[in-house]
Amino acid sequence: MAIMSVELEDNLDQPHEGDHNGQPIRVILADTQAIFRAGLRKILALEDDFRVVGQAETLVQTVSAANKFSADVLMFEASLAPNPVEVVSDLLRQCANCKLVVVIQEPNEELTLELFRRGAHGIVSRDVEPELLVQCLRKVARGEPWLDTQAVNWVLESYRTQATRPVAPRSKVQLTPKESVIVSCVTQGMKNKEIASRVGTTEQVVKNYLRKVYDKLGVADRLELALYCLHNRVLENAPKPGVPAVPSSGNGGTAGAASPVPPPPASAVKRS
Repeated sequence: MAIMSVELEDNLDQPHEGDHNGQPIRVILADTQAIFRAGLRKILALEDDFRVVGQAETLVQTVSAANKFSADVLMFEASLAPNPVEVVSDLLRQCANCKLVVVIQEPNEELTLELFRRGAHGIVSRDVEPELLVQCLRKVARGEPWLDTQAVNWVLESYRTQATRPVAPRSKVQLTPKESVIVSCVTQGMKNKEIASRVGTTEQVVKNYLRKVYDKLGVADRLELALYCLHNRVLENAPKPGVPAVPSSGNGGTAGAASPVPPPPASAVKRS
């Protein structure tokens, strides 16, 4: 089956429910079973704030659909790929503005943890109730993660276990001054855009630095990075992130240097 654009009969000029700037939530359905895709389309057609913009039944079609259609959410069946964990990372790189909801056959702790670590925004099982699925898509479209109660417990237990696990002795890893500043910003909860502004670079450069740091320290994400730095005191003597440089005013001042504010003249001081 070729990829198809699916237009629903929604009146797109009318405001929609939810919190998506009044626009419908655009969804791509990628699943091996045509009957499952048809069921999803019927479920979403009953809601005013969804629009299915594309379908796919193979991994190749999924990648093509993600590149071709402008979508807010991609529903991706894990069985479409022999290694869905790796595919999640690839899809997120190719579809940077698209949120990813992975459909798995049945609850699976190991798979859930790996998908979540790789960046999946939502994980649902095949037998998810229609009402919960609709809630999931709305939350994910707003940038919120979606896991069922059991999956949340798995994630929390995984991080608790990691936090309390004794750290095996290892050779001291040296970070460059720039890496140390970026890592320090991460441990303060700053996002890539804020870090880029703070260190005077671009978000993409920050992402590149973080990938190198992840590989260097053997961690998978920002939380593991923060825990590693805490346990190993990586940032004890690291340079602190400075304040963004202030552009020169063009009057001969030095860029980034703050000019002292002169005191008011004596005549401007009100005498009592």
